[in-house]
Amino acid sequence: MNQTLQAQEADAPSRVAVLIPCYNEALTVGKVVDDFRRALPDADVWVYDNNSSDDTASIARAHGALVRSETRQGKGNVVRQMLRDIDADCYLLVDGDDTYPAEAACRLIEPILSGAADHVVGDRLSNGTYGKENDRAFHGFGNDLVRWLIGLLYHFQFSDVMTGYRALSREFAKTLPVLSPGFEIETELSIHAVDKRWRIEQVPIAYRDRPEGSTSKLDTFSDGAKVLGMIGRLFKDYKPLGFFSLLSLLSLVVSLCLGVPVIAEFQRTHLVARFPTAILAVAFAGFAALLFACGLILDTEVKASRRQWELEVMRIYGERAARRD
Repeated sequence: MNQTLQAQEADAPSRVAVLIPCYNEALTVGKVVDDFRRALPDADVWVYDNNSSDDTASIARAHGALVRSETRQGKGNVVRQMLRDIDADCYLLVDGDDTYPAEAACRLIEPILSGAADHVVGDRLSNGTYGKENDRAFHGFGNDLVRWLIGLLYHFQFSDVMTGYRALSREFAKTLPVLSPGFEIETELSIHAVDKRWRIEQVPIAYRDRPEGSTSKLDTFSDGAKVLGMIGRLFKDYKPLGFFSLLSLLSLVVSLCLGVPVIAEFQRTHLVARFPTAILAVAFAGFAALLFACGLILDTEVKASRRQWELEVMRIYGERAARRD
């Protein structure tokens, strides 16, 4: 009987799971695990090792973390597998580089556990600590650019988009389609939250730079380009009518720029002297109409997909209610 109860308890979902994706973080992972086990003594602390060439996995295990491996390289791939494997009421996602304070963990998970929010963002920028601690060129500019783009396209102003310190509800995590393989995951989380109208809270946190000897895996320009590409792809996927309407408008402007001089010349001379230009103008006008039609069709498909997604969210909520009963 006791063995059966122990097996049931082992299979039961954790109230809080701390998720730490790691790649070559041997210098810091032990301290990070210790800090979060101390801050959240009842939580499960998971470390997923992403092909580290150092002792990250063994150090994390020695400090009491639950350790697994993910062979597909990239933070997005790790987070995807974590959310698939682990069952919890609240997920606290944090980097293994000791830049985020474990002391703020309770403030991040409280809105999730109380039911006040579905996605809580650890905001490094509002109190100025990120600007003081982080001396890597263009990181602040890139964060501001992504924030501006999301505000323009989705009408929600994040204080910090690129932060790796977040808390997620079970319903949010289990209905999140993770598409990005790498560091674009933070942008994807943010856009998914605003597009699907999840309840979002932003909690200011202190930030500290990596300790000496620890190096960032983020490449400012190549990873920045991937983030911008992710914004464009998600804009197309989530808001196809807006995306294709914009392209249609640009095509129409080109058509008018080419066609208006031809029309003006025809009004003066009653002759069409530049047939290639006239044909090109008509082609761009037709292309504009085609793009707009594509936007209308895909918008209908997205709305149908969103209805299915809402039903899936309701199913996840039903599972939680059944589990509590």
